[in-house]
Amino acid sequence: METYGGRRNQAERDAITVEIGYALCSALFAAAVLFGAVAGPALLFELPGTVEKLLLHIGLTIAPVVFVARVISVLVRFRQQGPQPSQPGRTNPDS
Repeated sequence: METYGGRRNQAERDAITVEIGYALCSALFAAAVLFGAVAGPALLFELPGTVEKLLLHIGLTIAPVVFVARVISVLVRFRQQGPQPSQPGRTNPDS
C-alpha cells in the first residue's frame, strides 16, 4: 500500500474496501452494544425521570464517540501494517 502517488492494483483496492467495511460494521456493533448497556435499563425498566433521561443522554453521547474511535483505530492499524508477502507462507521471494 506504499505507492506514494502511484496507482493501486485491484487487490489493494479490495483490501481497503474490506477493511473499511469491517471498521464500519465492528464500530456499529460496538456502539450498539454500549448504547444498549448504558441506556437499556432506562428503556426496559420504570426508572425515575431524571435517571432515565441521564442514562439516555449518556448512551446517546458515548455511542457516537465509541463508533468514531473504533473506525479510526481499525483504519490506523490497517495503514500501519506492512505489505503482505506475494506468496502465502513465504516471507522472502528467494525462498
